[in-house]
Amino acid sequence: MKKILTIAAAFVTMFASAQIKMPQASTTQKITQDFGMGSIELTYSRPNIKGRTVLKEKSELAPLGSMWRLGANAATKIKFTDKVTIGGTELEAGTYVIYAVPGKDIWDVIFNKGVNNWGTDGYKEAEDVIHVKVKVEKAANFAESFTMQIINVAAETCELHMTWGSVQVAVPISTNIKDRVRAQVEKALAADAVQANTYNTAANFYYEFDKDYNKALVNITKAVEGNKEAYWMVLLKARIEKALGDKVSAKASAQKCIEMATGKNADYVTFANELIKSL
Repeated sequence: MKKILTIAAAFVTMFASAQIKMPQASTTQKITQDFGMGSIELTYSRPNIKGRTVLKEKSELAPLGSMWRLGANAATKIKFTDKVTIGGTELEAGTYVIYAVPGKDIWDVIFNKGVNNWGTDGYKEAEDVIHVKVKVEKAANFAESFTMQIINVAAETCELHMTWGSVQVAVPISTNIKDRVRAQVEKALAADAVQANTYNTAANFYYEFDKDYNKALVNITKAVEGNKEAYWMVLLKARIEKALGDKVSAKASAQKCIEMATGKNADYVTFANELIKSL
């Protein structure tokens, strides 16, 4: 019995030693970025150059003129939870795979429906939904690992940025949120009882998005009247007055913000002082 147990223990030890965990040759990265009224989710693998040629004529990695999976292993996937516009074409919410045909000066970046493809295996041109041509630029820093990022994120625009070696490209992505937000703002303002914060949100919308500074001023004035302690609303009022060209009122509102924010929020004191200097 003891001999049997010894043999079994040796077998377990030998089996365990065979379970060697190694790091992935091409690591997986997942990115989630809030954008517009939804989000963008990106999943891709990151191969390393390791001294090989990349993005050149007949290079070992991603040769020019050939379909590339934008990474390694499974096809690169991107999910939009809200509709976006890429290269002038509207793309409905959903999950897509991304490919590219890199060129010396221009890349053809392709969004495709083949979400179950392994790399380029299974690719069908008939499943392409968008082709967008993007300009090749020299990367600021050499990237050993293939890198994708979602950068320059604003309310309605961002860029899908790709860098490998000394090459980088950026795919512009946009979304339209103004019409939907405007409908929400108008509905909220039509309520029987409107709170100061609602007026402030409306003022922000008309100031930042619609550039309707008269409507913005009407709403921020009501917001300030409804919340006498809100120095942040007073600063927004100063900014709106500046946008309307009323420097006297803008300066007075900024000075009021400084008085209210002193001892409470140093940032707003700084913001208000900077606004006064800009008048």
